[in-house]
Amino acid sequence: MYDDDALDRALFALPLEEPPTDLRSSILAATVYRPAPAFSVLEVTLLGALAAVVVWLVAVVAMGGGTLFLNTLGAIGATGARALGNVTTLAWLTAGAATAFWLMFFTGSQPLALAGQRSERRSGR
Repeated sequence: MYDDDALDRALFALPLEEPPTDLRSSILAATVYRPAPAFSVLEVTLLGALAAVVVWLVAVVAMGGGTLFLNTLGAIGATGARALGNVTTLAWLTAGAATAFWLMFFTGSQPLALAGQRSERRSGR
């Protein structure tokens, strides 16, 4: 329908400007050599949530809910002390910690990817 050859020839006949001399270095500085951000998105989200909780707690205490907040903390502490005061719970926690320490002591801190190579037989003798 339309013949764009004339338009193409006119566009290609336009004089082109020379690129700036520091174009390559500015592109590299904005992409490859750009410094890493100080915090990841997850860290910023967690810090924001923590700040929101702190602001909420300050508002609760400022509005007169300080005694209720302290009573809640006391109830949480009493429940934790009662749970850790149980001999059976302490025995299981001690057994788990001892097992974790024992495994860490004998296996070291080797990556999981290399664990298979430790037990392989080498046939190149």
